[in-house]
Amino acid sequence: MATVTFVLAFLVMLIGLIGTIVPMIPGIPLIYLGFLIYGLGNHWVDYGAGAMLFWGVVTLLSVIVDYYAGAVGAQKFGASRAGVWGAVLGGIFGVLFLGFVGILVGPFIGAVAGELLSGRSGGEALRSGWGTLLGFFAGSLFKVIVALVMVGTFIWWVIF
Repeated sequence: MATVTFVLAFLVMLIGLIGTIVPMIPGIPLIYLGFLIYGLGNHWVDYGAGAMLFWGVVTLLSVIVDYYAGAVGAQKFGASRAGVWGAVLGGIFGVLFLGFVGILVGPFIGAVAGELLSGRSGGEALRSGWGTLLGFFAGSLFKVIVALVMVGTFIWWVIF
C-alpha cells in the first residue's frame, strides 16, 4: 500500500510541478495535496502535523505571492493605483481570453492601459508595464523554487 500511495502522491506532485509553469493548474496547492495523500495513506509515518502546518503556510504564502507579484512589480516601477488595477484586471482577462499568452501580455497591457487612462505619459505607462512583467517573472521563479524544494523535501523524507 505504501508504494501505491507514494506513486499517487508523486504523480499529483508532478502535475503540481507542471502547474508552476502552466497557468490554470494550481501548482503549489497540488504539491501540498501530494503531501496530504501520502501522509493519510501511510499514517503520517514519515512526517506529521508540524510538517503539514509548515507546508500549508508556505502554500498559502506562495498563492498570495503568485496573485500579487505582477501588481507589486508594477507598483515598484512607479505605477499608480490605476496601473496596478490595470495589471490585475489585465491578468484576469488575459488568461480568460488568450490562455498562456494572456498571462504574459494581459498584465502588461492592463498596466499600460491603466496608466494611460489615468493621464500618465507613454514612457511612464511602459515603465509600469515593464515592472508588471518583472514582477510576474519574479513570482514565477519564486513558485518554481518553492515547488522544487517541496518535492525535494518530500522525496528526502520518504525515501531517505
